[in-house]
Parts: sequence; structure tokens; C-alpha cells
Amino acid sequence: QVQLVESGGESVHSGESLRLSCVVSGDVLATIGIGWYRQAPGKEREAVSCLSASEAHRYYSDSVKGRFAVSKDNSKNTAYLQMNALKPDDTAVYYCATGGFCSDTDMYEFDNWGQGTQVTVSS
Repeated sequence: QVQLVESGGESVHSGESLRLSCVVSGDVLATIGIGWYRQAPGKEREAVSCLSASEAHRYYSDSVKGRFAVSKDNSKNTAYLQMNALKPDDTAVYYCATGGFCSDTDMYEFDNWGQGTQVTVSS
């Protein structure tokens, strides 16, 4: 079973940047896509971004488009979410996931999840 471990979440100020990492074990990252989700207290889990296995497709939610960038390093079996110009509304637990569908306009059915990493953005 594929295992995912997120890291890189911190407490930062508005306008600063963070890079989240997702280390994949039990599968070959070159052959699978990666999704990123987030969940804030009292809110439903929100789809943020995804990258297809071939890297031909990238999805970004409207709230992060132009600020976040998804990538992966197949040699390290690690996916990344670069987050720039962070805002307080970005505060959430961020999760990476596999097993889903990723296109330029949508992402869904990701069902293998990591434990999450906390990102806190203060004003």
C-alpha cells in the first residue's frame, strides 16, 4: 500500500512562502499522479492542486492559482507544493494524496492520504 508523509508546514506571516514535501513509499512516483488538499477548522476538505503522472496536466483551485505551484522529483520519489504570497485564508492542514484523476480543470477520487501538515499564516 502506498504511504505518504507530508512535511514543511510552519507558522508564517502574510506574504511569505513555504514549500511542502510529500515523500511517497510503496509506489513509483513516476507512474502516479499527486493531489493536494487542505482542510481548515469547521470547513470541508478543499481540493487545491494536482499533477498528473506524466506531468502533462496541472490543476489549481481559483483561490491559489498564480500563487501555488505543484511539482515532483521522480528520482527522490517526492512531490512538492510551493506556496507563495501566503494569506491567512491559506491556514489549514494540507494533505497529499494519490489514486485520483487529475486534469487541467478538475481533480477527484484521490483516496490514499498522508497524515497532513499544518500551515498557519498570520496577518
